[in-house]
Amino acid sequence: MLYLLFDWLRGWLDSLGAYGVLRILDQVEFRALAAAGLSFAIVLAFGRRTIAWLARMKIGDAGMTDAEALSRVSASKANTPTMGGILIVGALLASTLLLADLSVRWVQLGVIVVAWLACLGAADDWLKLTAAQRGVGSRQGLHAWEKLVFQLGLGLIIGYFGYRAGMTDAPVDTAHVLNLPFQKTYLTPSRELSPGVWVLSMPVYVVVSTLLISGMSNAVNLTDGMDGLASGITAAVGLGLLVVSLIAGNQGWAQTLLVPYVGGAGELAVMAGAVAGACLGFLWFNTAPAQVFMGDTGSLALGGVIAYVAIVTRQEIVVLLMSGFFLVEVASVILQVGYFKATGGKRIFRCAPYHHHLHLGGWRETQVVTRAWIVTVLLVVVALASIKVR
Repeated sequence: MLYLLFDWLRGWLDSLGAYGVLRILDQVEFRALAAAGLSFAIVLAFGRRTIAWLARMKIGDAGMTDAEALSRVSASKANTPTMGGILIVGALLASTLLLADLSVRWVQLGVIVVAWLACLGAADDWLKLTAAQRGVGSRQGLHAWEKLVFQLGLGLIIGYFGYRAGMTDAPVDTAHVLNLPFQKTYLTPSRELSPGVWVLSMPVYVVVSTLLISGMSNAVNLTDGMDGLASGITAAVGLGLLVVSLIAGNQGWAQTLLVPYVGGAGELAVMAGAVAGACLGFLWFNTAPAQVFMGDTGSLALGGVIAYVAIVTRQEIVVLLMSGFFLVEVASVILQVGYFKATGGKRIFRCAPYHHHLHLGGWRETQVVTRAWIVTVLLVVVALASIKVR
């Protein structure tokens, strides 16, 4: 809104001689960094009051788990407020709406992704956390199939409208390219797409969008099980997304690095910056010992926006590499459940997701979290470096 107001008043500001002072707002790089700072400040400003309100509402973590050992380990967290993801989502949306160019379709769809999954997560959190007040037989959150229906539905919608948003009158379609590792995507002197590059059809694009949004939102949700774990990892991934968005949205940079150019995708750097800033602000309260947990409200929305940026920028594999720890977490759950059913009760891990396996194996919680941060930062560096390797 702020940027649109600036754009609308551009001529008037120029006539007053004030445009030169504010022209920095035309630089998406500046607005992306400003969004990071603004979202961080918003979370810090409203954090204590929001946590106090959640505590008064008795919105706390039930501390329940399937593993007895894990129950003992997490017993001290039983009264810590959850649903703190409203802080992250609020700061993310406020910063994006203020500083991004809202006329860009990618930004509009990104806002829908965040709001949709935040509402889904909030409904799940609220049902879980008010079950005791509602009495015996009350629902303990949304059923898994209900959440999956809304996640898949969002993926279908975003896939369809995202594909259409990438359609232009340009003779070369780079917004729907299947971008593989070490693949060179560029325009030849005759303005044709480089040889050997595949362009996805709408059905395939929609399937990729659906699977990635539902999968990544669940992956972040599963990782949100230790103080600072999901928020710290997402902050690092958010900075990586900022760089990826700037590259994809700049035709010169994309052509130089031989990656797909997606017109308007640079505005998603503002959203990525807001993700990083909001998560860092939340980490201020979420670091051990946590004063608040993000709950499904935050984790589903963060996972969804990570997947969304990956799809739009055509850098799914690069972003999945950045999100390697999230993938290990969701893979550990799938393997554990599958092996348990196949063997009649045997387990691969002490407890899934994988961060609990490490904890029960002797690592202190702070060690698990800090090492996960370190691994993620390294993965982000490797993923960004891989863009240059063509």
